[in-house]
Amino acid sequence: MGNKAIRYLSVFVQWIVFATIVSFFSCSPVKFVPENRYLLNKVEVEVDNQLINKDEAKVHIRQKENYKILGFAKFHLWLYNLSSKKNTNSWLKRIGEPPEVFDETLVDASENQLKQYLGNKGFFRATVDTEVNFKDKKQKANIRYKIKTGDQYKISKINYHFGDSALETLFFRDSTKAFIRPGTSFDFDRLEKQRSNIVDLYKNKGYFYFTKDDVSYLADSTRVDKEILLDLYIGSNPGQEEPRKFLPHYLNHFYISVLPGSVPVSSPQSSFGHFSDTLRWEDHTLYLSPEIRYRPNLFRNLLRMGSDSLYRLDDARYTFDAFNRLRQFRFIDIQFVKSDMLRDTNLLDCHIRLAPLDKQGVSFDIEGTNTSGNFGVAGNVNYRHRNMFRGAEVLQLNLKGAMERQQRMADNAPEYFNTREIGTEATLSFPKILGPRQAVSAFRNFLPKTVFTLGYNYQRRPEYTRTISNIKFGYDWMTSEYRKHTWNLLDFNMVDLYQFDPGFIELIKDLYIKSSFTDHLILATNYSFIYNTQKIGSLQNYKYLRFNVESAGNLLYLLSETLNRPVHQVVDTIGLGFSEYYKVLNTRFAQYIKSDLEFRYGYIIDKYNALVGRAFLGVGFPYGNFDVLPFEKKYFTGGANGIRAWQVRSLGPGTYRGPANAYPNQSSDIKLEANLEYRFKLISFLEGALFADAGNVWAINEKDNRPGAQFEFDKFYRQLALGTGVGFRFDFNYFIFRLDVGMKLRDPSQSAHNGWIIGHRKYTGDDFNVSFAIGYPF
Repeated sequence: MGNKAIRYLSVFVQWIVFATIVSFFSCSPVKFVPENRYLLNKVEVEVDNQLINKDEAKVHIRQKENYKILGFAKFHLWLYNLSSKKNTNSWLKRIGEPPEVFDETLVDASENQLKQYLGNKGFFRATVDTEVNFKDKKQKANIRYKIKTGDQYKISKINYHFGDSALETLFFRDSTKAFIRPGTSFDFDRLEKQRSNIVDLYKNKGYFYFTKDDVSYLADSTRVDKEILLDLYIGSNPGQEEPRKFLPHYLNHFYISVLPGSVPVSSPQSSFGHFSDTLRWEDHTLYLSPEIRYRPNLFRNLLRMGSDSLYRLDDARYTFDAFNRLRQFRFIDIQFVKSDMLRDTNLLDCHIRLAPLDKQGVSFDIEGTNTSGNFGVAGNVNYRHRNMFRGAEVLQLNLKGAMERQQRMADNAPEYFNTREIGTEATLSFPKILGPRQAVSAFRNFLPKTVFTLGYNYQRRPEYTRTISNIKFGYDWMTSEYRKHTWNLLDFNMVDLYQFDPGFIELIKDLYIKSSFTDHLILATNYSFIYNTQKIGSLQNYKYLRFNVESAGNLLYLLSETLNRPVHQVVDTIGLGFSEYYKVLNTRFAQYIKSDLEFRYGYIIDKYNALVGRAFLGVGFPYGNFDVLPFEKKYFTGGANGIRAWQVRSLGPGTYRGPANAYPNQSSDIKLEANLEYRFKLISFLEGALFADAGNVWAINEKDNRPGAQFEFDKFYRQLALGTGVGFRFDFNYFIFRLDVGMKLRDPSQSAHNGWIIGHRKYTGDDFNVSFAIGYPF
């Protein structure tokens, strides 16, 4: 974006901010508060004990002040107050928040709730003093809850009471379930957690009918001061004369019914009677509707249970997860009932009902794209077959066409290029491990998939034209609800580059990185681990961790050495003699190792506010047959998903400054980046953000002759770029459109004032960057 456009945008934003501030402070916050009533202005909690979390305690307060953004502005109340008193259904009232009018009865209720919460934490002598400060002139009320917890009660002794000796034996064999022990603090939440663990323990030992009602506590605080004598009843209740009898249950027959997609799952037609096909193996019985065909081995592999085996709750959960991971069914129901023929025994029949999704489907979509931070538009045609070979194999075919708008400077004027891309990709996934028998057995319980991918991509960029042919074979599996692993045994890429822009070639002809822009072949193996606790639509804090490692070229190099293949020579880019290398398929192959780690943490303040942080570290080390990382494997920053005060690929490496007016194409071998973003909701579809970004990229190879590009331990922290800015997100349900305006604070390529801009010189249009993108940056 040019300097004039930046100035106009800056002036426009300043006027918007000024008008908002003036309007905000001129509008009365008590406009809709009735006379002789008060606006609840502030609610505070004071606690004299660090063991009590203020935010957790505040959840139990029955009346809170209106929501804030930016920590102080009651923006949604302000929107509501902008509306007219006469119009009871105005748009501003719908998107705003009505004033929270002080209610004295809710103060008393809040005190009781806080005392109950503190009692559940073992603070039985806690007191809650409430101060209400009325500001009559401003018609506002402030509330402060002062909590004095007193001493926390401890558990002095636990007496165990069991319904029978079998329950007792199982309990003490699994001591990990008993984490409530003498000396621990009395905490109702911990007691409930142990109660759930005890139920799971017995359900995993065959006790199908064992429930939470069969576990109870009796606490006595009268015998010893500030200590609890705890009685734990398992399979019995206090005062119960005849304990209920419990028997471990075993599995008998399995009934798996597949309903046609048109039959409602609650319909009377969903009974077993209308299925014509019945297949049996061992003691399993499989019912199939005439319209649906799955091979019996599929269900045999998915079942984590067997006939005559002990009922286990975990096996039932694993089985549900296995069916769910197929993404074949819109409805999955697993039930255990007494065997019809053997009602008086401890045998259970397992009934599994499945309602499949459509077998085949074609979809067309147009989407916004954000490749390397460049905004564009793409069209996709997708075909999916969900049961290719009657084993829930999924075939996906994708045809994509895209155009992206990129900018560079030519003769001091912006010049735009439409980057064109056409690609096709076919993916075939199998819901099992294809490989040696030992591998199949080892991964069976991790819901594995085997994935084959074949693709071709044509890209016309401002600097060159590139085609990429790709073949990939690998596995992915889940070790828990949040942990996913991907291991590509084979990741083959053939990259051809041609039709270079003469200006681009002239720019890099004397640089070491020129070798990155040559035809090359990549034969790699890579592994990726993802831990993600984020749940869309949930107001819970979340963590995201991604680890990647990739190695390429070692096998080809070893074979070339062993087979004594011919060696080729090329003049070293920076005049240091000759480099020798091998070719495969008449193309030089890359050899490198690369790894990166990314961590994100989302702190959800409330339904209107969130704070999200991200850290990234990546290193790629080229060696052997190709002593520079291929262009597509290098790290870069800037743009919509990096340090947003810089245009994509225009920052670094190190203190290096690219030639003026050149198309930004700066990348390297090491990347360090950190981002912090505060997000706040404005109106129904509009969200605001304030962000700060820091980081850079560096070269690891000593041959890289770009001035200031090298990574050095005693200098890199002084070469970090810093930027800040403001953003807007437009949530249109199907996608989120994002606009970010970034401003440079510290530019490492600027020698004056150690790179600092703020406080040392006037800002120009080049110190700002506007990014458009689809989706959140992280």
